[in-house]
Amino acid sequence: MHVAVYLPLVVPVLAAIAARPLADRLPPAAATWLLAASALALALASSAVLGMLTLSALVRLPVVATLWHLSRPVIASGNAVSLPVAIVAGGLLAVAAVAACRAVWRRSRAIVAAHRHASSLPGAGQVVVTEDAAADAYTVPGWPCRIVITQGMLRALSAGERRVLLAHERSHAQGSHYLFTSVARLAAAANPLLRPVAAQVGYTVERWADEQAATQAGDRSLTACAIARAALATSAAPPDRDAAMAALGLITQEKEKEGRGGLPRADLRRAGPVPRRVAALLAPPPRLPLLLLAVAIVLVAFSGGSALEAVSDFHQLIQLAQGQPA
Repeated sequence: MHVAVYLPLVVPVLAAIAARPLADRLPPAAATWLLAASALALALASSAVLGMLTLSALVRLPVVATLWHLSRPVIASGNAVSLPVAIVAGGLLAVAAVAACRAVWRRSRAIVAAHRHASSLPGAGQVVVTEDAAADAYTVPGWPCRIVITQGMLRALSAGERRVLLAHERSHAQGSHYLFTSVARLAAAANPLLRPVAAQVGYTVERWADEQAATQAGDRSLTACAIARAALATSAAPPDRDAAMAALGLITQEKEKEGRGGLPRADLRRAGPVPRRVAALLAPPPRLPLLLLAVAIVLVAFSGGSALEAVSDFHQLIQLAQGQPA
């Protein structure tokens, strides 16, 4: 096989490195779409390449060639893959398949449990206010989505900050943001190199909701204050989050221990999600850098194209080995 076939195995490393800069520089909606779609495409491409590397060695085994009615001279004429490479590729593919299946199963169960939880919430409205003294607010996936806000959170915020929080949660509900995080997490399960990308998708959906809340409030400073105050209130008394909600990663107010305080802008590279979100809201709305976006899309597309070309070449080789027209 050509050297280019290994490109889909390398690009996820570049994607992991570029994920945070892209999340910081792109508008959050564009960043979410780009990162989630890229994670899915790169996971599929890398899995396809691992499969091709495994099969290209297996078809050279006499027993496989006999079972598939393959011409061994034709198969031998193709670009060979060494047996150790094929064994490693096959092992990685098996691990990726098992991890992806487990992630799909767990994610599906969590979404179903979340839907049941949403259906069991009192009242018929979208917003549910609970008597819990711990500050918390989150959006529950369902048909339709429900928004849960505790009395503890309401007491921690001013009237204007409550409106910001509600607009933030409604953005999550209307945009079905949990679907983006689900896709990214499933891709990261299949290819662990993409875990930084999935983490940034979790950040960009929050930024997406922040920007929509700021637009509705018409005050970016107020929105930044609401996000910061809600995060501090949540960290002061961590709520007992439902297991399904925790599995889905539905934490609107992040409780990361790192970077809680107001960090100088120079330290934002080491800051957690909340300080980054606050700093982004205190700055002008991000613009769409078309060149950066185009480079990222081209790189992912080239990776996917390399995988498709490898699949096509292997398919043609098998057809020729079976005596069929290519």
